[in-house]
Amino acid sequence: MIQPELLPDITHAIGNSPLVALDRLTDHLGLSGRILAKCDYLSPGFSKKDRAALAVIQSARASGELAEAQTVVELTSGNMGTGLAIVCGVFGHPFIAVMSEGNSPERAQMMRALGAEVLLVPQATGGRKGEVSGEDLALVEAAAQQLTRERAAFRADQFAHPSNPAAHEQGTAPEIWAQSKGSVTAFCDFIGSGGTLGGAARFFARHGVKSYALHPDTPAHPIQGGGYSMPDLAHLKGAPLAGHLTITGPDAQRYARLLARHEGIFGGYSAGANLAGAVELLQGHEKGGTAAIVICDSGLKYLSTDLWNAQP
Repeated sequence: MIQPELLPDITHAIGNSPLVALDRLTDHLGLSGRILAKCDYLSPGFSKKDRAALAVIQSARASGELAEAQTVVELTSGNMGTGLAIVCGVFGHPFIAVMSEGNSPERAQMMRALGAEVLLVPQATGGRKGEVSGEDLALVEAAAQQLTRERAAFRADQFAHPSNPAAHEQGTAPEIWAQSKGSVTAFCDFIGSGGTLGGAARFFARHGVKSYALHPDTPAHPIQGGGYSMPDLAHLKGAPLAGHLTITGPDAQRYARLLARHEGIFGGYSAGANLAGAVELLQGHEKGGTAAIVICDSGLKYLSTDLWNAQP
């Protein structure tokens, strides 16, 4: 076996994740078509947000927005924060993650282990653990803004920084296209910051691939990292989307479990949501086609939730 090249640091292991055909699962479900899964949960921070974290920090350092040893602050559900903890640690920047108490505690534990300072923000009145609402996120945003001012920090700002969608327009989507040998006909993604979908959709549109946005069916849902009901996401402005689908929390849970059981891919809630969306597409508008999804993060980040408490 040929050994992989020696990498100078762990950031060079971000990207170029494997693309896996979910043929066992599509056969089990009796679908006409294929689903291809981009396994970004195998990234060093166990999520697709490693790509955006690296792109934002590299861009900010190159432009002078981020000075040597300057502190970085960011709002996160845990995945962008984990990626930033890794990247900032390698490049010598203190990092402070600002996160809602509604997110699973594994995320905060991992960020702290990677050297980050973690500020947990109490949820809005009536908030439930495991469910982060738009109101919760607004409280986190206010805390992040205040902390950025107090520490004279650089704000990574995943919801606005153009390097977030660029990481997927220049990385994720071209990798999928090349790995699939141009066979993909559709792409769908559960919306968080909108960076993955916005960037990927712009690349895929140039190749005739239709991209679809996935949303939760209700404001109260367990799919952490997205579905905040935020209007006017910067990364989706002008993005060439073919349509919108809604995904229920129970369906995201069910498909995450099926993904683990039938394909050995241990993804989180958003991976289940993406799979649910791809299944719906192959049952309808994209029947007989090839739908690509991203396995956004690892199921290890949800062991304290009810995601794995029952059988598929």
